[in-house]
Amino acid sequence: MKVFRVAMVIGLLASPAYAQMPALNLMQDKPGKTQDEKDAEAARDKAYKESLKKIPDAKVPADPWGTVRSDAPKTSDKATASAKPKKTGSTAN
Repeated sequence: MKVFRVAMVIGLLASPAYAQMPALNLMQDKPGKTQDEKDAEAARDKAYKESLKKIPDAKVPADPWGTVRSDAPKTSDKATASAKPKKTGSTAN
């Protein structure tokens, strides 16, 4: 029974190391594609590209609070700074 336990411990300790070993590749290089396979792949690519053209353009996201805002979205800080009128006079509360 002790021998069985020792064998199990050795097996459990060796299993993580065995899992990290690279897989053997018996077929080193891939065989070339036949003309029929090349034609089929070209037809699939063409059909895929045509299906992408059929997808409609994305819509602009809706702004539900757009009617509540009184001012338009700012384009740049320099443009809005020059457009603001300067206050003159006293500031009364």
